Amino acid sequence: MLKFVKNHMETIDGVANYPMISLLIFFVFFVLLGWWVLTATKEHIKEMEELPLDDNDQQNKL
Repeated sequence: MLKFVKNHMETIDGVANYPMISLLIFFVFFVLLGWWVLTATKEHIKEMEELPLDDNDQQNKL
């Protein structure tokens, strides 16, 4: 089965570009995520931290 897939993939022109593109997307995503985490304000983090425990909003919506 693997031999069939390998032979089939070798016949596609430019197939070597896809792993590089996926690696680039992966790298850019995690760099941007890391940047967002490092630049997030303490107030925003505290608000998101307490959100699951805040019952006032859920009771007001019902």
